[in-house]
Amino acid sequence: MKNSINTKDLKATGALAPFASSSFLVLWLATVLSNVGTWMHDVGAGWLMASLSPSPLYVALVQTATTLPIFLFALPAGALADIVDKRKLLAVVQIIMAITALALGYTVFRGEITPVLLLVLTFVMGIGAAISAPAWQSIVPSLVPKTLLQQAVALNSVGINLSRAIGPAIGGVIIGYSISLPFFVNGFSFLLVVCALIWWSPSKSAPRALPIENLFGALRAGVRYAMNSRPLKATLVRAISFFLFASAYWALLPLVAKDLLKGDANLYGLMMGAVGLGAVSSAFVLPKIKKRLGANLLVTIGCLGTALSMVTLASAYSDALAIASCFLAGVFWLAVLTSLNLSAQVALPEWVRARGLAVFVTVFFGSMSLGSIIWGQLSSVLGISQALIYAALGLVLLIPFTMRFKLQLGEGMDLSPSMHWPQPITDNDVQQDRGPVMINIEYQINPEDQNNFFMVMNKLKEHRLRDGAYTWGLFEDTSKSGRYIEYFMVESWLEHLRQHERVTHADAEVQATARSYHRGPDRPKVDHYIAANLAKWGQK
Repeated sequence: MKNSINTKDLKATGALAPFASSSFLVLWLATVLSNVGTWMHDVGAGWLMASLSPSPLYVALVQTATTLPIFLFALPAGALADIVDKRKLLAVVQIIMAITALALGYTVFRGEITPVLLLVLTFVMGIGAAISAPAWQSIVPSLVPKTLLQQAVALNSVGINLSRAIGPAIGGVIIGYSISLPFFVNGFSFLLVVCALIWWSPSKSAPRALPIENLFGALRAGVRYAMNSRPLKATLVRAISFFLFASAYWALLPLVAKDLLKGDANLYGLMMGAVGLGAVSSAFVLPKIKKRLGANLLVTIGCLGTALSMVTLASAYSDALAIASCFLAGVFWLAVLTSLNLSAQVALPEWVRARGLAVFVTVFFGSMSLGSIIWGQLSSVLGISQALIYAALGLVLLIPFTMRFKLQLGEGMDLSPSMHWPQPITDNDVQQDRGPVMINIEYQINPEDQNNFFMVMNKLKEHRLRDGAYTWGLFEDTSKSGRYIEYFMVESWLEHLRQHERVTHADAEVQATARSYHRGPDRPKVDHYIAANLAKWGQK
C-alpha cells in the first residue's frame, strides 16, 4: 500500500524509525531532492543580485523577497490547508512554482534579468512557499505515529539541512558554467514532488458531520486559538527573539563571501554547504542532548552558539575560519529550529494544526524578513562586520528576558477530541447560521473553595476562547451567595456545534476540575441562548 506502515519497525524509538513508514520515506526523499534545487536557486539568486547590484541592501532584499510572502500569506494558507485537500493543494502549488522557476531561468539565460525583476520573481516563488509551508508541516503527524513525531520533525530538519549542505555546493559549481542553471534545475525538481504527491494515498478522514468552514471564518478561528494558547504563545516569543537576530547570518552571508573574503561563488557555496553539513552532523546526537538538557536549556545554548558563530564570521580572516564558523552555525541553528518546531506541533490539536503552524511560520519568516532589512541597512551604514556583531549582541542580551517562556508545554496534553459534550437540547430546529449564541453554565460554590474555583476558571477561559468563543465572563449572583454564572459567546449556532467537535481530553480534565467544586444537587446547569431576530418584525 502507498501509505503502509511497518508497525513492528515503528515501535522503535531511534532517530531513523519514521522511515519505516513508506509514505514518510517517499515524501521525505522527494522534498530533499527538491530542496537541493531550492538551495541551488537561492545561491544563484544571491550571487546574481551581488553581480547585478553592489548595494548590500539589494542583496539583503533577496532574502526579504523570499521570506516576506510567507509572513503575508502563511495565515490564510494555513486556513486553506485546514479546509481543503492538502495533497491537491500542494500539487497545484508545486506546479506553479516549477513554471516560475523555469521562467526565471529562461530570463537569466536570455540576459534580460534586472534587479527588480529578480526580486519580483523571487517574491512569486515566496508566495508558493507560503502556501505550501503550513500544509507540509501539518501532514507530518498523519505520516507517523504520535510517538515518533519528534523524530519525524527532526528528520525533516535533517532533510532541509542535508539539502542545504549539498545544494549550495553544487550551485556554486554550476554557476561557473551558467548562472541560469540553478533556476532550471530548481524548476524541474518541483516536478519530483508532484510525482510523489500523486503516488501518495493518505488515509481517508472520517466524513464531516458539519459543513466545512469558510476561509475567513477559519482564519479567525486559527488566530483566536493562537492568541489563547499558552504553549503556542510561549513558542512564538522564543521564535521571535531568535530569528530576528539570527537572520543577520543568512542575509549577509553572500556579502561576507564576496566583500569581506574576496571570494567567488564556489566559496559562497562551500560556506552554505558547511551550514547544512553542521546541521546534519548534529542531528543524530541532538535527541540525546535534548533528553539530558531539555528543550529550554538547549535553545538557550543554541542562541549563545549562534551569537558566537556570527562574531567569528564577522572577524574571519581566512576562508577556513569562515567555513568553520558556518559549520558551527548549522549545529546551533538545527538545535533551535527543531526544538521550536516541535514545541509548536505539540501545542496544536488536529482541527487547527495547519493554521497554528501557519502562525508559527508567519512569525518565523516575518522575523527573518524584518531582520534582513534591518541588518542589510545597518551593514550599509556601519559595515558588514559591525552589523553581525550587533546582531550577536542583541541575541545574547534578550536571553534573560525570554527564558521564562517555557517550550513544549503542550507535550503532556492530550489534544485529541473527547466528544464528551452532549448534544444541546432544542425545542425546534435551529438554523445553523443564526447567532450569536450565548452559553450559560451555573455553579454553586462553597466560600472556602472560591479561590481554587477562580484559578480553574481562568484556565477554562483560555480553553473556551481558543475553541471558538469570542467573549467569556464569570458573574456572581448578588441575591444568592456562592451562585456563579459562566457565560461565553460564539458567532453562530454552527460555530457552537463545531465547539462540540473541537473539545479535547485536556479540556475535559479542566472542565471536570471546575465541576468538582460545584456543590449543587445536580450537575451544573447548561443553557443555550440565541439572539432574537428582532429586525424581521420591524416597528409598528
